Amino acid sequence: MENNFLEVAIKEKARAIGFDACGIANASVSLRVDYVRQWLVDGKAGDMAWLAKNQEKRLDPNQVLPGVKSVVVVALNYFSPSSMASSACGKIACYARGEDYHKIMEARLKELAVFIQSCAGGDMKWYVDTGPVLEREMAMRAGLGWQGKSTMLISKNLGTWFFLGEILTTLDLQAGEAMRDHCGSCQRCIKACPTGAITAPYQLDARRCIAYLTIENRGPIPAEFRKAMGDRIFGCDDCLEACPWNRFAKNTREEKLKPLPSFSLQELLEFDEERFHYHFQRSPMKRIKLRGLQRNACVALGNVGNKSDIALLEKKVLEKDELVVEHAKWAIQEIQRRLLI
Repeated sequence: MENNFLEVAIKEKARAIGFDACGIANASVSLRVDYVRQWLVDGKAGDMAWLAKNQEKRLDPNQVLPGVKSVVVVALNYFSPSSMASSACGKIACYARGEDYHKIMEARLKELAVFIQSCAGGDMKWYVDTGPVLEREMAMRAGLGWQGKSTMLISKNLGTWFFLGEILTTLDLQAGEAMRDHCGSCQRCIKACPTGAITAPYQLDARRCIAYLTIENRGPIPAEFRKAMGDRIFGCDDCLEACPWNRFAKNTREEKLKPLPSFSLQELLEFDEERFHYHFQRSPMKRIKLRGLQRNACVALGNVGNKSDIALLEKKVLEKDELVVEHAKWAIQEIQRRLLI
């Protein structure tokens, strides 16, 4: 199949199997080598040690797939307005309120890779933020969007609400045109960040980010950030919600990404391992395990809970998990301080 027809066929197939956008990037070495290395040296990745461990692979796709020439990048819209509503259940990042996107996207990426291979051969590897790929840079090169001042990718058609996936291939495909920056003088995302994690335009210190603190961080939430967490228990969308390009956001057409049943903060603190596994086995929230979710729920109750929640928190203080115990104690003190008990 001629290359120019192949690119069109790939994009049409991607849309046919459920992706919302598809583009192609060349697989050359990253243009952000110096920035990524300095970001890691400065410790801004926090405890995400795997980023440093695989940094050379992230910077050079040829170290991931020898002979790679092109990267097919796809986007899947996950926006669901109902998932943005305020809830007594604690705030959960929009992307995590439905089923685990990894499984949904991996199956489709495999289908797309098989299609490409059947048309033109070549070796393939595919990832959904699980492999050493600088996915936002690749998406930008492929013309799917630009990296905004929050460091998140922004699309003219999808706003900020989409997942990315990549297929690395040894096929030499025609790359798209890189998307230029359309943020202009806007700094809404920077101003919206509750903890000042966006330290300057295009600069993120993950150690201050609520998404990092509630998900990637497996230890205690630093005391200086607990009040800023508010009632968030998994991730944070504030910088995404602030982006004016979201006026073009569309509802997801993927039923599995629409919100699953949710639970009150009090119910979450009463979960045991069996109940946690039963209710969250299809959710990306299973990643932080029960102790991580209860740690976060304690902080949320400390910020928004009432006198009636103290008895439940006192029960958590008597448990063996020191991580939960510490945050339950903090929550009790905060409720007492707020309500002058």
